[in-house]
Amino acid sequence: MNNPVKLVLSLAMTVITGLSGGFFSVNDIPGWYAHLNKPSWNPPNWIFPPVWTSLYIIMGYSLFLVWKSSAPVRLKRIALTLFSIQLLLNFFWSFVFFKQHAMGWALAEIITLWIMILLTIFAFEKISSLAAWLLVPYFCWVSFASFLNYTIWRIN
Repeated sequence: MNNPVKLVLSLAMTVITGLSGGFFSVNDIPGWYAHLNKPSWNPPNWIFPPVWTSLYIIMGYSLFLVWKSSAPVRLKRIALTLFSIQLLLNFFWSFVFFKQHAMGWALAEIITLWIMILLTIFAFEKISSLAAWLLVPYFCWVSFASFLNYTIWRIN
């Protein structure tokens, strides 16, 4: 498979998966979520779609860098598996938090996601330093989201 196809598939996979997870929250943001107590530092709702879309694009490019690399297949397989697991966890967080209204379980899920992102960064670093560094903003945002999830859970 040539690199342009890999790039398009990498971007499409991350963006489509991410945006699909967001569909779980569409109806619950103006309803259930709007009525929750939130900390004063909670970002406005409009900030989440552009931030997540940007992060999914960056994640897709990071994935592409690893996929197209000439690294040993074993290293790539581990890195791509970790990436897939963290992307799946990312997808399901919205379901657990917004559809199930299970804030405590969502916290456990996002902590697992946070760990998997970190492991993915370490695996990507063995293949492409740039690919690893491109995941750092995502790691930081999920760190923030984890603390926000925790705070919302505690005050509700």
